[in-house]
Amino acid sequence: MSQPAPLMPSQQQINTMLSLQSAMNSKVDPDWVTAAYPYLRAVVVEAAEAIEHHGWKWWKKQDMDMAQLQMEVIDIWHFVLSEILLRQQGNEKLASQILLQDCKSNRSDISFDNHSYQLTSMTLLDKLELLTALAAARRIEIPVFASIMQDCNMSWDDLFAQYVSKNVLNFFRQDHGYKEGSYQKIWHGKEDNEHLVEVMASLPASADDYPAQLYQALSQRYPA
Repeated sequence: MSQPAPLMPSQQQINTMLSLQSAMNSKVDPDWVTAAYPYLRAVVVEAAEAIEHHGWKWWKKQDMDMAQLQMEVIDIWHFVLSEILLRQQGNEKLASQILLQDCKSNRSDISFDNHSYQLTSMTLLDKLELLTALAAARRIEIPVFASIMQDCNMSWDDLFAQYVSKNVLNFFRQDHGYKEGSYQKIWHGKEDNEHLVEVMASLPASADDYPAQLYQALSQRYPA
C-alpha cells in the first residue's frame, strides 16, 4: 500500500532552489533564457538512467540501487526547475508561484495519451517510465515527481537539503578552477563529496542562509 504523499516544500525552500538554479544556469550561460535549452530532454535522459539503477531486465538478476536512484531524482529536479524558470522567462517570482501551486496539488490521477494513470496503484518503475514519457511530450507533472520521490524514501526536506548541497558543491568547484582543470577533488585524503556529507551533517538545512553556510564550510576545508 502506498504511503501518504510527502509534505510540500515551504515557500522559502522553493524560492531558494529556484534562485540557486537560476544562478547556476547563468553561470553556465549568461544568456540561458534566450538559448532555451531543452531541459525536459535532460529529464528524459536522467529518468532513463534512474530506470537502469532501479533494474528492469527480466532476463537477469538485478538489485535496486537506492542511493543512485536518489541522486538521479536530484538531477531530474535541477532540470525541472530550469524548465519552470525558462517558461517564465527567468522570472523567479512567477516561477515560484507556479511551482508552489503545483506542489499543493494532491492529484493521484494523471491523464496522458488518452489513458488515466493512478499513481497510488503504480510501481516506482512504472512511474519513472511515465515521467520519461511526460518529459518527452514536454509536460511537467509535479505529482508524478513527488510520488517518485516518496518511493525513493525522500521527503521534500530531504530533496531540499540534497539539492542545495549539490548545487553549492557545483558552484564551489567552478569557483575553484573546475573548468580550467586546476580544482582538487581530493582534499586531505577524502573526495569533495565526502567532505560535503560531513558538512551537511553539521549544519541545519532550515537556516535561511544554509547555502552560504555550506559554501563557507567547504571553503574552510579546502586546501589553500
